[in-house]
Amino acid sequence: MDLTVVAYVVYLLISVALTVWVARTLSRNGKVFLADVLKGNEKLAEAVNHLLVVGFYLVNLGFVALYLRNADGVADARELLEALSVKVGVVLLVLGIMHLGNVWVLSRIRRRGAMEHRQAPPVPPRGWAPPTGPGPWAA
Repeated sequence: MDLTVVAYVVYLLISVALTVWVARTLSRNGKVFLADVLKGNEKLAEAVNHLLVVGFYLVNLGFVALYLRNADGVADARELLEALSVKVGVVLLVLGIMHLGNVWVLSRIRRRGAMEHRQAPPVPPRGWAPPTGPGPWAA
């Protein structure tokens, strides 16, 4: 068997396994975070979590497929390991960037929800009080 084909098969096995592992980790831990962001709405949190995981799979597996081709070919074991290390390293970087992007988006959603919660007064106002004492509006 050609070593280039071996490199492709090993690259696909490692890359797909890493993508599935990261997606499952994000899904499992993201549910709790999304439930908090969405104020305990478990059904909505589950739906948003599933949509994020599907998008994660599509982007990462699409990248893995596009990055499969090796222009030079692989002649010996050393070149096989070098090609695999470069390809798997790039996939790991893309997975890490996607993970950080997901966390950033979720933290922005959470921060926005916390700001909306803080804008409402804790007690409804009972009336209006005129300003007292001299202020910048006094002449």
